[in-house]
Amino acid sequence: MTRFEADTPAERRKLFADGIVAHRNRGSAYLTIEADPDPDLDGTDDDGDPLPTAWVQFSEKTFNLDVTDEELERLKAMLQEFPEFRIDQLESPETAEGTNVRVSARSDANRLSAFVDRTFQEVYGRDEDYRAWVVAL
Repeated sequence: MTRFEADTPAERRKLFADGIVAHRNRGSAYLTIEADPDPDLDGTDDDGDPLPTAWVQFSEKTFNLDVTDEELERLKAMLQEFPEFRIDQLESPETAEGTNVRVSARSDANRLSAFVDRTFQEVYGRDEDYRAWVVAL
């Protein structure tokens, strides 16, 4: 892979698919994709510093993401359109807000990339022209 960011739907989906293929070919531990920070969506801490941005990890056949209760409901609704995907694990530590979700996903790179793009838009509320980065491969 030679490019690591994209900001149009077609470019993002190609970037995500290329990242998934590279992850599989390299046998890397995981692939991490992040959206550009957006304090209006991600929030800020008590000092006004931005909180971590939305991210999605992929390893072998599993997506990993952190969500709020509202985002979890949106994820569950979106998964109805991805019948080959299913939630395998929900973990809500007492010391953290939100839920860590593991979604098993057995599909080709293009279908996986479509899921990632829709997750950023429908679950995390990003606009259609959001910028995404492959930050770990």
